[in-house]
Amino acid sequence: MERVKKMASEMPVVIFSKSSCCMCYTIKSLFSDFGVNTVVHEVDEIPTGRDIEQALSRLGCNPSVPAIFIGGDFVGGTNEVMTLHLNRSLIPMLKKAGALWL
Repeated sequence: MERVKKMASEMPVVIFSKSSCCMCYTIKSLFSDFGVNTVVHEVDEIPTGRDIEQALSRLGCNPSVPAIFIGGDFVGGTNEVMTLHLNRSLIPMLKKAGALWL
């Protein structure tokens, strides 16, 4: 759990993903379209990926990926991020975390 928290605080936006996951691709594309530099951890390409997925599940992320952290805080998965985006709350959150300078 501590390792995930440390990894999640590397940059203003950190995404835990799987390289073959279409929802992960959608979330990565959304942040890229905003011009946000993210750190992406592809758990299926990391030797300890299974442990990371279990830690993400314990944090409440179900399914375990994508798991999005903004400003070091766990935001949620695809549904939560898309809800924030549709409610126009995502951009202010990204600005507050220092991920956007618009």
